[in-house]
Amino acid sequence: MQPHQQRVVDEKAELDTKAKALSEFIGNNPIFDTLDPDEQERLKVQNDVMWQYSEILGARIAAFPKAATNGPTCSLATPWLAPD
Repeated sequence: MQPHQQRVVDEKAELDTKAKALSEFIGNNPIFDTLDPDEQERLKVQNDVMWQYSEILGARIAAFPKAATNGPTCSLATPWLAPD
């Protein structure tokens, strides 16, 4: 994996952690219900956008070229018989 690709993978992992925490706050923390309704709405929108962003990063990651898998590194069927 290229360094720039790894940064995307790392960014998605960090984003997912934050989005899960915000989802948990919205759904299960009683403090959320004490917030101003406008702030509640902003947090919900933020959470939705975070998950959309995560989906985009996931699609980008899925489109990364796959690394070669334990196949031959030489195009010759029998590289040890290659002419000098």
